[in-house]
Amino acid sequence: MHHRYDVLVVGAGGAGLMAALYAAKGNVSVACISKLYPTRSHTGAAQGGIGAALGNVAEDHWEWHMFDTVKGGDYLTDQDAAEVFSKDIIEAVYELEHMGLPFSRTPEGKIAQRKFGGHTREFGKAAVERSCYAKDRTGHMILQTLYQQNVKAGTTFYNEFHVTDLLIENGRCRGVVAYDLATGELHTFHAKAVILAAGGYGRVFKITSNALTLTGDLMSIYYRKGLPLEDMEFYQFHPTGLAKLGILVTEGIRGEGGILRNINGERFMERYAPTIKDLAPRDIVARSMVTEIREGRGVGVDKDAIHIDLTHLPREVIEGKLAEITDLARTYLGQDPVKDLVAVQPTAHYAMGGIPTDLNGLCLTDGQGGSVEGLYAAGEQACVSLHGANRLGTNSLGDLVVFGRRAGIAAAAYARQVELPEMVDDPERESREMFDALRKSSGTDNAATIRRELQESMMNNVGIFRNGPDMEKQVGIIQELKARYRNVGVSDPSRRYNSELVEAMELGFLLDCAEAMTSSALNRKESRGAHDREDYHERDDVNWLKHTMAYKDLNKPGNVIIGYKDVALKGFTRSFEPKPRVY
Repeated sequence: MHHRYDVLVVGAGGAGLMAALYAAKGNVSVACISKLYPTRSHTGAAQGGIGAALGNVAEDHWEWHMFDTVKGGDYLTDQDAAEVFSKDIIEAVYELEHMGLPFSRTPEGKIAQRKFGGHTREFGKAAVERSCYAKDRTGHMILQTLYQQNVKAGTTFYNEFHVTDLLIENGRCRGVVAYDLATGELHTFHAKAVILAAGGYGRVFKITSNALTLTGDLMSIYYRKGLPLEDMEFYQFHPTGLAKLGILVTEGIRGEGGILRNINGERFMERYAPTIKDLAPRDIVARSMVTEIREGRGVGVDKDAIHIDLTHLPREVIEGKLAEITDLARTYLGQDPVKDLVAVQPTAHYAMGGIPTDLNGLCLTDGQGGSVEGLYAAGEQACVSLHGANRLGTNSLGDLVVFGRRAGIAAAAYARQVELPEMVDDPERESREMFDALRKSSGTDNAATIRRELQESMMNNVGIFRNGPDMEKQVGIIQELKARYRNVGVSDPSRRYNSELVEAMELGFLLDCAEAMTSSALNRKESRGAHDREDYHERDDVNWLKHTMAYKDLNKPGNVIIGYKDVALKGFTRSFEPKPRVY
C-alpha cells in the first residue's frame, strides 16, 4: 500500500508531535507514524519539569541557563545550539501554556518553578528555581496537549506502524517503509520531507527507565545506510531509579529537598559536590552513588542501592507535588516516602548521541556539513549536540519542543519549495527480505536469550564506570551476538500482531546501537561527562574536545569506522571557555 504526503514524521512523542504540529501550520499535508498510540509515547514518563529561565520564583536569565547547559555537557555541547535553545525555550514554555498545558502555579498564578540538578544562578554560584512543572507528570501533560493540538491541526496518524526502512537514494530521502501491526502488511510512505523523532535505545541495558519500545530503530536504520551516529559513547544513567526495577524517580524529588543517604544515614553528596550537593548534574550524582556502593555503604539486601530521604518534607509536598513517585514507591517497593526511606539506584536513562543534525534538524552525513536532502531529526533520536557529554535534567523536554518545532518549520518550508521526488525501485524489497529471513528461518537461536545477554553485558562492560579491557571484551561479545542473531528464528510465522516477530526485528536494531556505542566509547581515551574511564581519569581537551562520528563499515561486517566533527565553541552572542567542571 502506498501513501503520499508533503511531510512525514516518524515518532509521536514530544519531538514528533511538536514537529508535526509546526509542519501542519506550514500549510502542507502531514502524517505521523507511531509504534504506539501517541499518548502512550515515552515522553509521558518524563516527570520533573521543563527548564526555562522565566524568573517566576527567583531571578534568572537565559545566559545562566546556557552556561549551565554548556558546563553540564562538560564543554562538548555545541554552544550555538545551547544559545538557541536557552532563548527559544522561554517562548516555547509560554506557548505550551497557551495551548492549555496545566502547569502547577505559584500563589500569584504564574507558572511554578523548582530547583533541578545542575541549574544555577550567576554562572554556578547557587541552585536556582528554573524547572517549570505540572506536579510530577510534566511529560504526560506535554504529550496530551500536543496530541490534542495535532488533532485540531488535521495531522493524519498511523498508529502501531513500525518503520523498517528509510528510502534514501542519491543523497535524497524519498520516504519510509513501515510494517502495519494490525494487518501484517508493508506500507510505502512517499514524502517530500521526513522527520525522524522515534526516541532512544535504552533497552540496550538491563536496568533502564526506558519503555520496551525504545530500541533505537531509526538510529540503526540510518547507521545501516553507512551514515554516521554522533557521540554514541555518551549515555546518561539517571541517579534515581526504583531499586531493581529502574522505574524513573524524578530529579524533582531532590529539587523539592530530597536527600541521598548511605547505609550510615550520611548525606554523602557533601563530599562530592559541596556547593550544590544532591542537586549536582546527573553523571556526578550517579557516579557518587556507585562509589558509595562499591565502598560498602550501599543499602538493601544486596547492598547495591542508596536511600532517598523525603521524611523531613511536609506530607502535602510529597502527596501533592510528587504524587506519581509516591504512588510508584508504595506500589512497587512497599515503601511510603512520607515515613520511609526509599531505595534507589542508577538506571540507564538517556542517549546524548544519535543522528547528527544542524540547528534546524537537517540530518548530516559527515563532520564537514554534508547532509541528506529532505531528511530531518529531532529529540533523543537526534544529536544537535545540545547535551554534549551529559544532559541536564529538564533539558530533554526542552529539546523536544525547541528542536522539534525548528525541524517542523524547516521541513515544511522545504516541502513547499520542491516536487515529490521519484520513488526508488521496489521500495519494500529490503524490509520484505528482513521479515522473510526471520519468518522462514530454521535457526535455533532465541531472540530473547540474545537480548538478555546483550543487556547484561552492556550493563557490566559499558555502564557508569568503563575501562579498555572490559569494552574490548564487549566488542567481541557484540560480534558474537550478531553472528548468533543471523541464526534467530521465530516460532510463529504469521504476520498480524506478531509481537515475537517485532521483538526479533528490534533486537537487530539494538545490536547495531550497541556496536556503535561500544566502539565509540573504546575509542575515546579520556573521561568526560557521562563517559567515565577508569584507565583515563582526566578530561583531555587537547586531544578529545571533538565529536565522535561512528560509521558502519559496509565492506567489513563488524567494523566501525570512527570520524570526528568539531565542537562549536562559540555561540552567536555568548561563549564559555572550557574550564574544570566542579560544583
